[in-house]
Amino acid sequence: MRAIGFIWGVGGIVALLMFAIVRLGAIALELNDFTLSIWQWGTLVAWFAYMVWAEGYKGFHKAFAPRVVVRARYLADNPRPLHVLLAPLFCMGYVHATPRRRIMSIGLTSMIVCFVLLVRLLPQPWRSIVDVGVVAGLMFGVASIFYYLLQLKQGGVTSLPVPADVPV
Repeated sequence: MRAIGFIWGVGGIVALLMFAIVRLGAIALELNDFTLSIWQWGTLVAWFAYMVWAEGYKGFHKAFAPRVVVRARYLADNPRPLHVLLAPLFCMGYVHATPRRRIMSIGLTSMIVCFVLLVRLLPQPWRSIVDVGVVAGLMFGVASIFYYLLQLKQGGVTSLPVPADVPV
């Protein structure tokens, strides 16, 4: 049960992120159908760089990815049937989390949903320009999860820079 919770938690999140990458990647590839102006190219390059830094590095690499791995490790060490069943939600901080972590997770998800709904309203090529940056950030996030899995394997849970944020 320990390994199942760990694998289901991390694997479920990676699968969710990969689904988003594939789905948004298809929209981003629609840029091939457009001739971009200098202004649009500049926006694309700036947005790409910003999203790699803000979403990829600051959001995923520094916070989300290590927390997913730390919480998956906690779940492996302290398996409960319901937590294992809901392992991806557990690893994201929705289940068996401190009130602050749960509020942060729900708040972040709410912001992402609002952002997605707003981006869907953008005309092309702007929607594809936005999605190029989002896909880059998501790819950085998936790579970060694998990086922290390697860190866990090499140095144990103490080598990860965030707490599990579970109730005491």
